[in-house]
This record gives sequence, C-alpha cells and structure tokens, in this order.
Amino acid sequence: MAGIFVVQSITFAAPPTRYRQYNMSDEIKHECGLAFIRLRKPFSYYQQQYGSVMYGLNKMYLLMEKQHNRGQDGAGIAAVKLNVEPGYPFLHRLRSNASQPIADIFVQIGQEIDEIEKYQQDIKSYPGLMKGHVRFLGELLLGHLRYGTQGKNDVEFCHPFVKRATIPSRNLALAGNFNLVNTEELFSLVNLEPGPFQKQSDLAAMMEVLHHFLVKADEATPGNPDIAAVLKKAVPLFDGGFNFSGLIGNGSAFVMRDAHGIRPSYYYINNEVIVAASERAAIRTAFNVGENEVKELMPGCALLVDSAGEAKVEQVIEPKERRACSFERIYFSRGSDEKIYKERNALGYYLSEPVLKAINHDLKNTIFSFIPNTAETAFYGMLKGAEDYLTKVKIEKIMSWGKDFDEEKLTEMVSRKVRIEKIAIKDVKLRTFITADTSRNEMVQHVYDVTYGTVRPNQDALVVIDDSIVRGTTLRESIVRMLARLKPTRIIIVSSAPQIRYPDCYGIDMSKMGDFIAFQAAIALLHERGESGLLQEMLEQCIDLQRSNMLHTENVVRRLYKPFTPEEISQKISTLITPDDVHIPVDVIYQTIETLHMACPTNTGDWYFTGNYPTPGGNKVCNKAFMNYMEGKNVRGY
Repeated sequence: MAGIFVVQSITFAAPPTRYRQYNMSDEIKHECGLAFIRLRKPFSYYQQQYGSVMYGLNKMYLLMEKQHNRGQDGAGIAAVKLNVEPGYPFLHRLRSNASQPIADIFVQIGQEIDEIEKYQQDIKSYPGLMKGHVRFLGELLLGHLRYGTQGKNDVEFCHPFVKRATIPSRNLALAGNFNLVNTEELFSLVNLEPGPFQKQSDLAAMMEVLHHFLVKADEATPGNPDIAAVLKKAVPLFDGGFNFSGLIGNGSAFVMRDAHGIRPSYYYINNEVIVAASERAAIRTAFNVGENEVKELMPGCALLVDSAGEAKVEQVIEPKERRACSFERIYFSRGSDEKIYKERNALGYYLSEPVLKAINHDLKNTIFSFIPNTAETAFYGMLKGAEDYLTKVKIEKIMSWGKDFDEEKLTEMVSRKVRIEKIAIKDVKLRTFITADTSRNEMVQHVYDVTYGTVRPNQDALVVIDDSIVRGTTLRESIVRMLARLKPTRIIIVSSAPQIRYPDCYGIDMSKMGDFIAFQAAIALLHERGESGLLQEMLEQCIDLQRSNMLHTENVVRRLYKPFTPEEISQKISTLITPDDVHIPVDVIYQTIETLHMACPTNTGDWYFTGNYPTPGGNKVCNKAFMNYMEGKNVRGY
C-alpha cells in the first residue's frame, strides 16, 4: 500500500552489539556511516510520481540499511522542514542504541504515523497535512550509523548532535565518520571548558567550533550565513580523517571530506534529490543508478546545498596527498561495490603464490577455506590463483605426453581440481550466551562449528583465509584449537591485509599498542635476541619529544620493527597464536605492502601497516600509545 514504510515488512536480525562478529583475528568494528538527502520537489510531487509522500524517508531508510555494516552501536536521524510558520518546530532528531537501531528508529516513526491515522484516516492523501503532523517528514534528512570509538555506548553519544537557537539559521544538526586527535585544542579555541560528556565526544568539539563560526557568519549576513566561509575557517583546525554533514535550520546543508580523502564520501544529484553517503553502492542500490552517476566527493571539497535546493561542489581546503583508507577496501566497506569486489578478489589472488609455495604446490593434499564471511571475496581470488597454477600444470603434463596417453589417463588429469570446503559454520544461536568472564574463550571457541569429515586426518593441509589478523587472541584461544580438531598435517592462516603494526586515529578504535599481535611478536623477538634495551631508548626518545611538544614530528615506533624482516615477525606470530596443547604446525601468511597497493591502487592509506600517517596527529597518537604500553597504562592513545 502506498506510503507504508518498508521497515514494516522486514524482519530484522542484527546480532547483539557486544558480540556482533567474530573474526579469526578478533573483532575490528566497522566505520561509522553517513546518509544525507535533500528533496528538491514538493511532497505532493513524490506522492504523484511514486505513490507515497514518504519517498524521502523510505530512501533514507534504504541508505542506512545498505550501510548497516558501518556501525551497529547506534543510529540517528535529523530532519529540517522548510517554510515552517514562526513558533512551530522545524528541526527534529531521533536516536537509538537498541540492538537493531535503524529498525527501532523507523518503527517509531511508523508508529507516530499510525497514531495520526487513527484520527484522520485519509491524511496520507494530503501531503501538506502530513508535513505538518509528521515530525520527520522534512525536506532535509540526515542519517547516521554509529560505531563508538570514544564515549560510552549510550544513546547520548549517537549522532546527529543538535545545537539549537531561537534564530533558525543558527540551528545546526551534525553527524560524521571521523576521529579527531586535537579535541582539547578545539575546545580551547572557542574558550569552552568541556563537561564530562563533551570530553568524551569528538563530535562535540567539532560542533562547538563549527557553530562558533556559523554564528559569526549569520551575524554578517542574517538568515543566510555563508556556509563555505564557515567551513574554510573551521575545517583547517580539525586534525583527523573525516566525512561529516550538517543541516542548518534555514534549509541549507553541507557534506565535507578531509584533505587527504581518508574517509570515503560519495554523492548523487538529479532534479528530484541531492544525496550523499559513505558508500557508492548504497546510493546506487537505493536510487537504482549507474556507477558513473554517483560521484566521489574529492578530498578537501564540500558539497554545499543552499536553502533553495541548489547544489555545488566547492574546494574548502587545499587537497593534500590522497591517502584514502586501504582498510575500507579490505574490510570496512560493503563488497557489493564492483570496484571493491575486484580489489578484494585481487588481494586474494596475490596471496595464492606464497600459499602455493608454503604447501610445496601440493594441491592434491590441501584444502582451502575461509573464516569469516568478510574474507569470502578474497578467498575466491586466492582460489583463482591456485586454479591458474593447476591449469598450467595440466597443460604442461599433457603436452609432455605427446601421443602417449589414453582416455583414462587424460580424464584423470583433466578432472584434477583445487579442493575447497566449508570448514566452519557460524552457530548464531550461541552468540547471546557468550559472556565477558573467564569462560568467554571457551564459549567463543564454539561460536563456529567445524564440518567434520572434510579433512583427511593426518593427510591434508588446511589453508584458511581471513580479511585481517589484529590481536590474535581469538586465533589462539579459539580458531586454531577448533581447526586442530580436524587433525590436518598443517594449518596455514592467510591474511588479506598486511601485518597491523600501528594504531589508528582516523575512525577506528585501535589505539592500544599492546593489543597488536605484530607488536607482541616484535617485542618477543627483541627479548630473544637480548636487544630489549631498545624499548627503553624509544621511551626516552618519546618523553624528550613530548617535553618539547614535538611528539607529532616523528614515528618513533618504526624503530621497533626495523631489525626484523616481515617473515621473521610472521614466524613469531605463528608461534604466539599456537596454543601450547596444539602440536600441529601453524603458519601465518600476510599480504605484502607492495601487493596491497597493486590490488588497491587508489586507496594508499596504509598507516596501519607502515606507520606512514597522513597527518601529524597520527605520529602523536602512535608515540603516545607506545608510552602508555611502556608505562603500563591500558588507555587509548588519544
């Protein structure tokens, strides 16, 4: 029936927040997601054209659902209504930290509409009345999916944040995908002493700075502040990677991307709508448009929308070297984007050669598989590499026979295949029973169930690919032990990402140095070689840099890895992730930096693996994280 929310007909099945996913490498939480819509036509138009006055809200729901991979800690939306009579509310916001936050928000909106219909059953036939009575039926919509990098998992930390004022043009709703490493400096710039809540929120600091300049701009041109000018003053002050969007109470809006293009941002414009989102595929699916119709918002640029619904892209800050996050391609972004799919496939393909070398090219006695589902596309690439090798072998063998073959011999050769199996099955029913106590490792072990009979005991090697290996805890305590039940001759863990050696401060909560298995391996190697004195030297160097306020100028932690080859660190990681009671050889194969760049040529942001941070704040966070480790402080690096 026209006008009914799509949400009402869908069954949602999101996992509980704390235990949403178990990678072989322990959980890396997803990025935040952003969605923006500006309707360019009256609501009556959408009712006539699409049979529903709910067109904008339905599209916002789709945009958020198609990006639900980006944040499961909470969600929120804000709406601005145009041409509202003085004294009536024009800016509304709704947030949720329920286990299924997107569904929760849109169910609430649907219930609000149902309640209105009780008193006026035909109200959906009158777009003007609907706009007046339904809070979120606004011309401007802003949606956000939260992954909590800072602050408690509380609804108050969910975006959008709202700054209200009696003057419409000074009202601001703000949401984004980012981390900032200089929040203290930002608060001081606007002479604000942050409260306990604000101290825990990067967005709160960004909001205060943006609103400060918004008020100044509105004083200069009352009712119509120059948003580009606001951004040009505020954005250079933000140290981090970001994609954020704001709605202004007068009906204007903006979407802004950082100078390095660290965080992704895309937009689409036609005569009906202006749309922006964190992922290209979400826009393509929600609006059924071609790849080339969805544009990338370039680094340092803003999509500016005025109160009349006219849009333009303007450079706000000078773009710097493009350092788009490589983890977006490896893991964070939805794989339904055709370019991302090809890149993940290539990541797996480049790993096939070292894997073949590790098994001595013995495909006859090797089984290939993957855990978790996010590594499936890379698995297909690795499989193709193995198949290409097998095809080459077949051709060479057959050619060497000359005329010395028969049907049976030829059939046997042609029928040889790379052996693949579904080794592990996720038992979702167990997730709700897992607790954070000492029994967690035992329970996590059983989140996956192995498929018995797939491996010939003491005869087959087992190759399993994952998207990344971060901490290694789940590998040691759960996955390796689980795979060992099948009694393979060897277990080879393959990571489609390189070794994660350094913290992140641009959107992912990976800022505790001691958590990284690569870091642990380097420390262990130093101790084995009697060179642990290097750690104290590095700490003293960091302290000296901090005293002179120069902690941001150099990545000291690079010194830790310099004495070792990547192969040496991988070998040590293999021993660290092998439980003491598992006597099956375990090897770890990582993607190289070189093949990462070959597979993902446009996303060169590799600081997780190289320590080459795009902003000075990255070095500062990295050094601070090392200092925290050395001083025994289990806290974030920023």
